[in-house]
Amino acid sequence: MQEDLKIWEISAEDKLTEIIKTKLNLEARLEKWLERDISILSPDLLVIGSQVVTDYNGIIDLLCLDSSGNVVIVELKRDKTSREVTAQALDYASWVKNLSADEISRIAVSYFNYLGKEETLEQAFQTKFDNVFPEIINSQHKILIVASEIDPSTERIINYLSETYQVPINVAKFNYFNNNGHELLARKFLVDPNQVKENIASKSSRKTNLTYKELEETAETNGVNHIYKLVYQGLIKYPFWTNTTKSCITFTGKSKKAIFNLIPIESNQELGLKFKIYLTRLSEYLNKSEDTITEFLPNIEPVLQEEWSGLVVQGFFTSEESANHFLTKLNDWNPLILVLPSSLRQPQSYYKE
Repeated sequence: MQEDLKIWEISAEDKLTEIIKTKLNLEARLEKWLERDISILSPDLLVIGSQVVTDYNGIIDLLCLDSSGNVVIVELKRDKTSREVTAQALDYASWVKNLSADEISRIAVSYFNYLGKEETLEQAFQTKFDNVFPEIINSQHKILIVASEIDPSTERIINYLSETYQVPINVAKFNYFNNNGHELLARKFLVDPNQVKENIASKSSRKTNLTYKELEETAETNGVNHIYKLVYQGLIKYPFWTNTTKSCITFTGKSKKAIFNLIPIESNQELGLKFKIYLTRLSEYLNKSEDTITEFLPNIEPVLQEEWSGLVVQGFFTSEESANHFLTKLNDWNPLILVLPSSLRQPQSYYKE
């Protein structure tokens, strides 16, 4: 149910005077305010794009990232009906959900350049949130509709999407007040923002990260268990941290940035064990050139090259021989193997001799 926000000024004589709400060019000014200081909407947002054109010729007012790497669509109601802007935002979400990390980075850098800032998305993220850039971004996305008014029908639709289907959609309603030239702005959300977070967590939990045991079982089912176990045991000799995702096991360096991914879910007996290597990071770790490292890898192809990730390549270990060829050379390059105490690392000692 919509509630009308009212504000009173308290005088020195302890008298209340209601401040009258107005509509003076509010929505025309909101976008400028938000672009200048997105914290009036949420302190957990970094603006990475303005007037972003989608593949369907739509134009997203503001595109943001939150501190978890989720993409957030911010759409202003302006002179559109509430139903129109809701349908439009959902259409934009159908495009945003397929954006790759590379595409998001390009959008952000283009926007930063427009603002006269020479920085990467990773740098902007670290500055904004004082945290390292997530290895995975856009695993979830959210929709925020900004309006000065919203009709009851649209309120019912958004509550229905949020409560019944856990769609992470919300409305931020801004009210504008003018008290003898003294301007005031008030904000309230249609859906409790904590509920939106719970909706995202609920959707994520439907497909949780695989366990180490499940990854081994997947490798065995796909006929690559011997190669998977060989490479796994070869890599845990090094001071890597490990964690699992919904599809792979990741080996990270001290900076908590991924260096290796082993992906049994995309492997098979014919092709072998699929891997992804952050080649630039591995080059820095080993103090060896990228070209030198690739000489000892089976056929690989580049999948990404951005400043935040460096060159990323993927390929398949087709046999234990091809895996051993790389692991032996890795040991030659880095003979002083330092194993972290088990108390300080993830349970990568899963395999027992």
